[in-house]
Amino acid sequence: MKGIKIEVEEIEGICPVFEEGDKIIIEGASLNLEQTDAYCVWASSSWMPYILAIRSGVPAHEIGLSYETDTYYVQCLDPGKPYTPGGTVVFKIERLLD
Repeated sequence: MKGIKIEVEEIEGICPVFEEGDKIIIEGASLNLEQTDAYCVWASSSWMPYILAIRSGVPAHEIGLSYETDTYYVQCLDPGKPYTPGGTVVFKIERLLD
């Protein structure tokens, strides 16, 4: 089963859910709760549209998510200050191969 690792790469401002280095592990259609540090429903909307493409091995540079091939980057939708009291999070996404 192919999995996906989503890691918090950078936080600008304040995020009430994540800390840098937190990981989310997706295996198939399931969230691996034992290996997942934190999860935010709102932030998940930033990576969900790409999960099938990433799992299928579509190169990151072909879908505009990185200059690299196997590492994808997306950003939380919270714009942070001065628009909200929160912050924004950059997520690094990688495929986990069997």
